Amino acid sequence: MDDPRIELINELREKIVEALNLQDVAPGEIDPDEQLVGGRLGIDSIDVLEMVMLVEKDYGLTIDNRELGARVFASVRALAGFISDPSLPTTD
Repeated sequence: MDDPRIELINELREKIVEALNLQDVAPGEIDPDEQLVGGRLGIDSIDVLEMVMLVEKDYGLTIDNRELGARVFASVRALAGFISDPSLPTTD
């Protein structure tokens, strides 16, 4: 995994664990490509709202519709891609 966004990915994993109070999950246990919402981590719609607020507060970006949110929160890598360049479609 030679991703130039690895530092951002690691930062996001830590922030997600902290913001969502995932007590049984270490940041390093979150695979950057695993499904975030509805996956192993048990992230639900309330948690998504927390993550939207985190992105807005910490990175100054707005996720203003459900379709964008679904793409952005597909995985930690997708979220990192959005934060790195919000103008690009989030597909990775």
